[in-house]
This record gives sequence, C-alpha cells and structure tokens, in this order.
Amino acid sequence: MTVAPSHPAVDRVAEALAQHGLNPEIVWFDDAVTTAPLAAAALGIDVGQIANSLVFTLDDEPILVLTSGAHRVDTEWLGTELGGVIGRASKDTVKHATGQVIGGVAPVGHPAPVRTIVDTELAQYSVVWAAAGHAKTVFPTSFDELVRITGGVPRAVEPSPEASA
Repeated sequence: MTVAPSHPAVDRVAEALAQHGLNPEIVWFDDAVTTAPLAAAALGIDVGQIANSLVFTLDDEPILVLTSGAHRVDTEWLGTELGGVIGRASKDTVKHATGQVIGGVAPVGHPAPVRTIVDTELAQYSVVWAAAGHAKTVFPTSFDELVRITGGVPRAVEPSPEASA
C-alpha cells in the first residue's frame, strides 16, 4: 500500500461519500486488485467481505449489483426476479453509467444515480470493502451504509440453496 495519490474518479467517490456523512480511509494498493480474491488477499480478509460492483443491463438500462465476492450473480434468476432480462454491460456502458472503468467501479460517485441492488450476503459482515473509483483503491463500509448511500435495494442475487434443491 502506498501514500494516496489523486485521481479524478477517486476524488468523486470521496466527495460522494462525504455528502453522505462518511469519510472512510481510501486505501491505495501498489498494484491493481481487479478481482475479489486479489482484493481480499491484499487486505487479509475473507473474500465474502469484498463488495464487487458489477454493472449489468436490465432490459438495456444500466443496473449496478453490489455482490459479495464469495459468489456470482445468477443473472437469469435475478433478471426474472426483477421482471426483465439481465445482460453483461459493455465497457462503454459501464464508463458512461458510472464515470469509472471496469475493475474500479465504486458504489457511488457516478454522474447520475444508477439503479442498485445490494446483495444481502454482505449483511453478515460488520465491515465490507468496496472499490473507490480506481482498480488500485478500496474503502471500508458496511452493508447498511451501502444500502443508504446508494439508495439500493437489498436482495439476494442468486437463489437460496433450498430453492435450488
């Protein structure tokens, strides 16, 4: 980890967090941590504590899904739950919707609000870590704070094991 440099997307995330009354330390890594296992290893935490920010499209509209790094989003199931079809967003769609690039998408700091789903699996951890606008950055937060600052809807992002059986 290094001394915090400045980056426009990270500055926007810090400003957005401050607007919500938060001032967490934004951690900068020496190298990009673009996957949940890399970020968890760098922080010395459980991979489930990483709040992956994944941008999809729901019937061609961008949607942000903040999911625990411990599992994947079941896009077919979640699309059905949300009443539409979920597809993978292009890198251009991600950049346009969030002002950030894949690998560093933060839950906040976007040019305009993005419909957000917050994985209820994150609620089991007192501290979760989310990207801060750049692939070398993360910040600590909580499930409740993620829901509050994003205006997100808490919900499962994959069927429960009981439902799959």
